[in-house]
Amino acid sequence: MKLLLRPITTTTSSIAPPLRPLLVRRSYATHHDLGKKPAATRRRAVTPFNDTGFVPWSELSIAEKASRATQQSFNFGLVVVGVVLTGGVGYFLYQDVFSPDSKTAYFNRAVDRIKKDPACLAVLGDAKKITAHGEETANKWRRARPIASTLKTDAQGNDHLVMHFYVEGQLNNGVVNVHLVRRAGHHEFEYKYLFVDVKGHQRIYLENADAKASSGDSKKFRLFGVNWN
Repeated sequence: MKLLLRPITTTTSSIAPPLRPLLVRRSYATHHDLGKKPAATRRRAVTPFNDTGFVPWSELSIAEKASRATQQSFNFGLVVVGVVLTGGVGYFLYQDVFSPDSKTAYFNRAVDRIKKDPACLAVLGDAKKITAHGEETANKWRRARPIASTLKTDAQGNDHLVMHFYVEGQLNNGVVNVHLVRRAGHHEFEYKYLFVDVKGHQRIYLENADAKASSGDSKKFRLFGVNWN
């Protein structure tokens, strides 16, 4: 009896392709490469417009040192100008607003006097509804309206502060006139007059130095050319 052996056949598609070795490229330092130094980066030239102070003074050229000195001098000048302007504004605000002898201070005092005077209240109305302001302007904010005033010194060295402003009340509106005098050698102003004019009403005097002087003179009598109390 004979056995029949069939040959085993294989297809090429079932055989995996051989693996290819991976190529790894490595770099090694050589004596030639170790001798090289990195190229130095070139910085920008320092000018008065781009100097940040990062570059040390010792590394600056003569022209760059002059540029830095110019920039620093300009910055210092700006600081000085700012300080002077700030001081000027502060002095102006103190003299015109915060000083006890400023026109704003006397304006506020005069308004307070008017709001406490019975004769003024009878003509203007409730004190809480009385407002005061300066000259009429396009600005609707009344406190921003300027107060008309003049400050002059006479031949005797006396300072005269004259101002006028407006008051508006529940019943009527009026105009206030103030004249203050600071005698030579004195530090405070004194009232020469303070009065309120309301249309259709008699002038209301809150201060009248001339009337006081005349009333004082009426109490004196003359004898042998001498004034006697």
